[in-house]
Amino acid sequence: MKTQNKPTSLHYIISASLILLLFVPLSASAQDANSIDTLRQMGKAFAKISEKASPAVVGIKASQTVTQQMPDWPFGDPFSDDDVFEHFFGRPSPRQHQRSPQTPQTRKFQQLAQGTGFIVSADGYILTANHLVGEAEKVMVKQGNNQEIEAKVIGTDPDSDVAVIKIDGNDLPFLELADSDKLEVGEWVLAIGNPFGLTHTVTAGIVSAKSRSGFRLAEYEDYIQTDAAINPGNSGGPLLNLDGKVVGINTAIISPGGRSYWAGNVGIGFAIPINMAKSIYKQLVETGKVARGFLGVGIQDLTAENAPFFGLKQDTKGVLVPEVTKGSAAEKAGLKPGDVIIELNGKPIEAAKELQGRVGSLKPDTDVELVVLRDGKRETVSAKLSERPAKGQVAKGGPETLEKLGLSVQNLTDDLAKQYGYEGLTGVIVTQVESGSIAELAGITPGALIMEVNRKPVENTKAFKQAIEDAAKEDAVLLRIKQGQAAIFVVLKLPKEKG
Repeated sequence: MKTQNKPTSLHYIISASLILLLFVPLSASAQDANSIDTLRQMGKAFAKISEKASPAVVGIKASQTVTQQMPDWPFGDPFSDDDVFEHFFGRPSPRQHQRSPQTPQTRKFQQLAQGTGFIVSADGYILTANHLVGEAEKVMVKQGNNQEIEAKVIGTDPDSDVAVIKIDGNDLPFLELADSDKLEVGEWVLAIGNPFGLTHTVTAGIVSAKSRSGFRLAEYEDYIQTDAAINPGNSGGPLLNLDGKVVGINTAIISPGGRSYWAGNVGIGFAIPINMAKSIYKQLVETGKVARGFLGVGIQDLTAENAPFFGLKQDTKGVLVPEVTKGSAAEKAGLKPGDVIIELNGKPIEAAKELQGRVGSLKPDTDVELVVLRDGKRETVSAKLSERPAKGQVAKGGPETLEKLGLSVQNLTDDLAKQYGYEGLTGVIVTQVESGSIAELAGITPGALIMEVNRKPVENTKAFKQAIEDAAKEDAVLLRIKQGQAAIFVVLKLPKEKG
């Protein structure tokens, strides 16, 4: 009787390989099916959000009459249709008799802006962008395929670029507002609007970043950045989360030509956080204007460069106070120049724009608690906010020259103090700044008042020059200056003396 050969290790390997060959395609196919199903479910989710939200998204057309100064062309206006007609056909345009009588130097025309808004209440209140309707003489709103109806401008806030308009109606579809503070980078968001007049266009993307600022599009900037496509006509439209709730108001983009409300999309769009808009909306509806809290301090970012001058580590986060306004809430609370604000009402503060936005979102007479670093030590101060005053203006401006810094200064006289608005202050006034100098690169301009050098007051040019000479042994010097109504700390990198 023959005995069976025992399976060798090679047999095991071949068998295992055959089993793998049988199952791997099936496994890969199953994975592909799962991936496709996941994408399909995501697409359906986007479709449901769009279907639910779109009826509350409206198109907006805002118009105003603009008077434009025209040059005195020696051979007629080259941009006039009538002049072009006469140039090519040798006779006056048949439309010339319709011209309205105007002076040759000016031309009036209707300027039209198109954008988006979204209804936030059943009785027709609409949130949109201030740059769209702020200067408008007439605002028309279109819901879906319905006819355009005229809207009333309830209130506008250029400082935040938020505006509220209203149409008449009952039981209108409206969008719910989310808590934008809970929004996380990487979350999916949808933008709905009317780019280039294409109504109810939906785009999807993610939250690319939060708390973007420094674009000078508005006084208060704390933008949500998204790569959801935003184009001209999207301004004022909603940015939605996956619950279909509004997390932001689409307002601007960055394009190859720079930051803009109107340029084409390249995947860097910005939205005003809806939490900022909520308090503004409430005030505009109730009073037609926005009253903001005011602390009364000049502020700037604490940086790795200036932190050591205040006895702090280079990685310390906070907001530097170069100036405290006389009689302000900050002065009454005991804040001092050189303090570093690190908390407001128990929440950390890391940037000047963040502090400005959070204080501005509070109403006047609100009590706040601040934590500051003073000479490296933590202190807690309480303040009652006043109301933010109207913006002021700067002036301009005799001489001791410091070639090292590239500027000239002179003593502050009573006449100069009155001229520049520096009454009651001490220091030396900058009369000239050399082009390309250290001072110019630091942003110092003629008319600036230098009040301190390395945190010590200087009362005349002699004291100032001595203070600079004393600081020459170091690599840098800290100046406390006032330019117009704003005081800031400026770090100047000093040139090394040749030995």
